[in-house]
This record gives sequence, structure tokens and C-alpha cells, in this order.
Amino acid sequence: MKNYLNFETEVKNLEAELDQLKDPYNQEGLSEVDTSKISKVQKEIDEKLSEIYSNLDPWQTALVARHEDRPKAKFFIDNLFEEFVALSGDRYYGEDKSVISGFAKFNGKSVLVIGQEKGENLETRIERNFGMMRPEGYRKTIRLMKLADKFRIPIISFIDTPGAYPGVGAEERGQAEAIAKSIECCMELTVPTISVIIGEGGSGGAIALASSNKVLMLQNAIYSVISPEGCATILWRDPKKTLEASKAMKLSSKDLLSLDIIDEIIPEPIGGAHRDRDLILDNVRLSLDKNLNFFLSMEKDEILNHRKNKFLSIGRNKGFATQTGLNENLTMKETKFDRIISKFKKDIKLTYLSLGILLLISVSYTHLTLPTNREV
Repeated sequence: MKNYLNFETEVKNLEAELDQLKDPYNQEGLSEVDTSKISKVQKEIDEKLSEIYSNLDPWQTALVARHEDRPKAKFFIDNLFEEFVALSGDRYYGEDKSVISGFAKFNGKSVLVIGQEKGENLETRIERNFGMMRPEGYRKTIRLMKLADKFRIPIISFIDTPGAYPGVGAEERGQAEAIAKSIECCMELTVPTISVIIGEGGSGGAIALASSNKVLMLQNAIYSVISPEGCATILWRDPKKTLEASKAMKLSSKDLLSLDIIDEIIPEPIGGAHRDRDLILDNVRLSLDKNLNFFLSMEKDEILNHRKNKFLSIGRNKGFATQTGLNENLTMKETKFDRIISKFKKDIKLTYLSLGILLLISVSYTHLTLPTNREV
């Protein structure tokens, strides 16, 4: 059974009509399939999908990124790589099934593969914790990334998570520290690292594995510091203002490429990656091969500096300063509050100076007035 989003109603109706046309037993009085009418309806479906998906707003893009039928990390791992050997456990606490990791072959070359996995149905989604990693998951990937770095093996990660798991147990086991250590590990690696955002790239849960030399993104994926619902609740106190929040957050692949947050957009089939899995596999395979070859002739230091410079350059020559032409000498207008704070700081300094002088005088006076023992 196909799943449709709320803006795909017309496509749903057309595809229902197409299914009926393909089965003559569902049509009273039909004895054979009307191929001309089937072709006509199929053309209408293609045109409608093209119309809808070429004009998606940011909130609709978020819904496509979360689509139930969208290919997950396990799908890409199973179909893009050979000789995959899964490795488990963080050697501190246990295994985290929300992230799949292990060594494999890609086009005959050894790679470390990491994939945040949401699951395909209710049972596997619960088992995978809906793609929300716990501290042991991040510590497992840190362990394997260090191992890959030791043996000069490139790292490929598939990002698809609403965010790191915020449960009490995860916090008790050091969730924030595990995320920070994962980012630190990613930034210190001397092997090529490539991240592919295939669905949701949610907050620190995503950046912990996406601090890579190359960050690729499927056309209808999203990448943001918070969910549109969370942003709308905080800024507008209304979780229904998801469209306004999505626009403000610049979470689409097109926006993020223009801001140099990501490096490349991988095109999807019309209607989303779930409508043609073979095509999206080919597109991801070509992109991975191209980006891995980019680093073939690079030394350790060059790879490390490439990653460092990439992240240091984010935000440079962008935003207000560039738009207004005021790249230099930008100043903030002093407010009344700033003046009060400045006066307070001066008063504090004077108070400390006065206290110091008084203390010095009192010590000197005490020293002068104390009785002294004289030898007679």
C-alpha cells in the first residue's frame, strides 16, 4: 500500500484510476486493457508530480524528508556496498541499534560505513529508536572512526535522524559529552570523510557524524538545528506555524548549498526518492565515487586542512555584511542598557580600588600602632 502526503491528493486519485485501468476485472463491461487511456493517465500523473515537486515549500520538503516509504540507511548499505561486516558495541555500556556501522567494500575499495537507521515498520522503528542515537551509539562510531583512521580507510556516513535521543538514561550516560567527542573525533581524522543526508539531519544528533570533508544531501532532505515544530513553538508559541518556521530556518538543500553549509545536492526522482529506488541508488553511487576520488592524491595534512578550512569558512562573506556592502567596520549602536552596564563596570573598578586603598591604610595603621617589645 502506497503512502501519500496531504498535498498529493490529486496524484493519489490519478494512481487509483490507473490501477483500475490496468485491471479489466475491476471495470464492468471491459474485456481488455485500454492501453491508450493508461498512457494518458500515466502522463497526467507524471505532469502532476512534476508540478508539485518543482514547487515544494520548505515545510512540504520536510514532510517528504520524513516520508514513511523513503529509502533508509540500511537500504543504501545493503545495495551500495559489498562484503559489509557489521561491528557492534561501544566497549563501555552496550550496543545502540539506531546506528549501523561496519567495514565494507565500495567499488573494490575498503570503507567504513555508518548509517543512522530509522526502521521500515513499527516493529523495526521501535527497535531502532526511530533513528535517535544514544551515547553508546556515538561512542561506538568514535571507536570505529579511530580504527578506520589508523588503517587509512575512508569513512562514509548516512545521516537520517530527528535528533539525538533526549531520554533520562541517555543524559545520565553523558549524551552531550558523547556528541561533543564525536564532533571532535570527526574533525581530527586524517582520512577522507563523506556524509550523505538522506532524510532528516536533526541538530547535534546529525552534526556529530556530519562534520565531514564533504557533506552531500539528497534533494528533498532537510538539515537543521531544530525541527520546524520545535522552532514554531519557541518563536511563535504555536506549533502549527511550521511553514513560517521552515522558511526562516533555511533547512532545504537549495538554501543550505547557497550558504555553503553543504557541498552538493544529489538529485532525486520526480516525486521523491521512494518513487524510484534504483535511480536514487545510481545517483548516490556516482556522487560517492566522484567525491572519494577527489581525495585520492591528498596527504593526511591536506585532508585535515581541507576539513578544517571548510568549516572555518562557513558564514564568511555571507549575510548582512555582504548584502549591505559593509564588510568592514560594522559597529553596534550603544543602547541605554549598554551605558548602564558600562557605568556599572567603572563603578565596580572604582569600588575595588577604594577598598584596596582602605585595606592598605588599615594594615599600615595597625602595623604602626601595635606595641613592640623592646629589650631593656
